[in-house]
Amino acid sequence: MQYRKVEKSGDRISILGYGGMRFPTKGGLIDEEKARTQLRHAIDQGVNYIDTAYFYHGGQSETFIGKALKDGYMDKVHIATKMPPWLVNSTLDMDRIIETQLNRLQVETIDYYLLHALNRENWEKFLSLDILNYLTALKASGKIRNVGFSFHGDRENFVEVIDAYDWDFCQIQYNILDENTQAGRFGLEYAAEKGIAVFIMEPLRGGTLAQKLPKQVKILYDDFHIKRTPAEWALKWIWNQPGVTMVLSGMTEDQHIEDNIAYAKDMLPNQFSTEENALIQEAKNIYLNLQRVPCTGCQYCMPCPFGVDIPRCFDLYNSKYLLNQKTGTFYWMQLGGMNGKPSHASLCTKCGACLEHCPQSIDIPSRLVDVADDMENFLMKPTMKIGNSVVKFYNKLKALK
Repeated sequence: MQYRKVEKSGDRISILGYGGMRFPTKGGLIDEEKARTQLRHAIDQGVNYIDTAYFYHGGQSETFIGKALKDGYMDKVHIATKMPPWLVNSTLDMDRIIETQLNRLQVETIDYYLLHALNRENWEKFLSLDILNYLTALKASGKIRNVGFSFHGDRENFVEVIDAYDWDFCQIQYNILDENTQAGRFGLEYAAEKGIAVFIMEPLRGGTLAQKLPKQVKILYDDFHIKRTPAEWALKWIWNQPGVTMVLSGMTEDQHIEDNIAYAKDMLPNQFSTEENALIQEAKNIYLNLQRVPCTGCQYCMPCPFGVDIPRCFDLYNSKYLLNQKTGTFYWMQLGGMNGKPSHASLCTKCGACLEHCPQSIDIPSRLVDVADDMENFLMKPTMKIGNSVVKFYNKLKALK
């Protein structure tokens, strides 16, 4: 495992961090036995940074990590969690949240503490609560050790936040497709020049850059003389950049963990050749020409009060164009109600409840209209009605046997 130093604290952080938003699940809850084994194995292999948040897994993630890292494992890692702007309207709210997090994690000090999902609106809200003095006092009390923020705003807002406080670190969305969006490369270099450690989230764009390859990108990688998996290309492109301290990955499967640890063993900054950088640029251009909605599947927009499965709608819509898949039947089966309650795009009422939670600032209601226009037609509802009736009839027959 390679490590890079956080300049202001001197901590040596593994270049691969473990994200606590995508643990394996069973019955809608974290599969604690499997997730515990995976997490401890990653730590045994040198991963020493674990990232979670108040809301991850519906509030289960922090509690699970606190239980899973008993018996000395907590001492081997740096734990990070976040202050959610959506729940704070006073200092008392912030006090309550930090105490809840300390109790969930079963620690006296949180190693890396972030203001969650900053954009202009959330930043101004935090400022109105005198957040900077609050963070300074919290650090002085020993309840947190390093202060940072995760970011989903624009470049101008990023500079404003960086210049407002003596941050130890920041966390930005950065990958092949997001080199010039949100904070982007500009933000990465701006923070690094000030001695602020830069942690990366969404390096694979919710798995899209590893699993949902357009045919043109697959051919591009396959024909190159250096053989790497798509995930390896995407991760090593980020690690190649000297301003990057650590890359977070939400690793659900055992193989994800093994592969990512292997990729992190030999990657130093500035190793890519001109040819390798040109290859990534070509792949990036292909993606940008094909993708319809820049959704990462983070689930922050969920649940929809009217039942729309927003990430799945966008996933199937993007897959149609990124992978040239005929996804109409899958869309109807998965979102039309055959596998449960209907959750298709046209259920959207444009209430706007999702908009403030989207880190990508996607105009979700209008894009759901695009999805409905493209993926739904006049045959969908009657077809699904018939399909649902067949399923109900089949289940009744099974019950009689």
